[in-house]
Amino acid sequence: MDLQKPPDPRHQPEGCLVVAVRLPVRIVALVLVVPVRMVWDALVVTGRLLRDTVLTPLGRALLWTGRALFVWPFVALWRYLLAPVGRALAWLGRVLVVVPAVWCYRYVLTPVGHALARLARGIGAGLAWVYACVLVPVGRALAWLLKGAGAVLAALGLGVYAVVAWLVRYLVVVPARWLYTWVLAPVGRAVAWCARGVAWLLGLLVTGIGLALYWTARVLLVLPALALWRWVLAPVGRFLALVAREVRDALGHAWRIAGRISRAVGRALGTLLRWIFVEPVRWAYRTVLTPVGHAVRHAVLKPVAAGVRAVGRVTREAVTAARDTVRQARAEVRRMLFGGPRQPAAPDRREPVAPDTRTLGRSTTALTKD
Repeated sequence: MDLQKPPDPRHQPEGCLVVAVRLPVRIVALVLVVPVRMVWDALVVTGRLLRDTVLTPLGRALLWTGRALFVWPFVALWRYLLAPVGRALAWLGRVLVVVPAVWCYRYVLTPVGHALARLARGIGAGLAWVYACVLVPVGRALAWLLKGAGAVLAALGLGVYAVVAWLVRYLVVVPARWLYTWVLAPVGRAVAWCARGVAWLLGLLVTGIGLALYWTARVLLVLPALALWRWVLAPVGRFLALVAREVRDALGHAWRIAGRISRAVGRALGTLLRWIFVEPVRWAYRTVLTPVGHAVRHAVLKPVAAGVRAVGRVTREAVTAARDTVRQARAEVRRMLFGGPRQPAAPDRREPVAPDTRTLGRSTTALTKD
């Protein structure tokens, strides 16, 4: 069992050139990045303070002002003016346009349309009778006459067609076939053979010129470019990539270190400000303002609040008594003018009265009553 871990491919041994480039680059990046990071952290803190203390209340005030100036007036205009006017216009349109139109369609246009439909059906039935009883027999008679004329013309045309076909065969087809077989075909074969020979010569010539141009371009352009890429550009590119990677890593490392330094400085400044401003204010609030506030509360505010509550209680009792008096006076006036309220009739429970109530020793039901 192998107890040694395989080497991590991400941590390969580095050469002296990498180490020689990394150390000065990281030192320079740290010196340049620390002020930038501290300024950045100061701007972030200032921005958050402005956002929490200025921009957020200002935005809320602007939002409320915008609602008060633009949203609420339009909502009130829509709710209390445009919507009622729209409902009134809709009612007027329904009464003045829709109801008359529906009445006109139902009691005028529909009967007229039914009458026109019946008239059209009658005219269609008449035309159908004319077509079936007049036009169809006439058409069949004309078709029978045309068939007879066509048969006669076909019998005459067969003889004419045979004569014309014989003349065309021996005056046109036979001479054209002889001309194609003994003149045009040999000439065409000779021309095709000459064209194939010329094409072969041209192909051979183009192939030779292409090979010459290919080797010329390869020797003069491709091989020098390949050597330049392999022995000059690729090593320079690797070196520049190494420098760029080290600069990137150095900037990231320096940015993190600068963040820690800036955090330590910010904590130190916060502690200093707390001990200079916050702690004295807190001590003054706890040891001076709080006892004074408690004394003022017990000596002034609580007696004043008790007096105010007593005055409010007496005022509420007086208002309640006055309300009861007014209610009683209104009831008396109503009773003098309209009389007392009508007493409700007692419901018939179908039960015996108090002296004749049911008991266990008496028969008071409808079936066992004496």
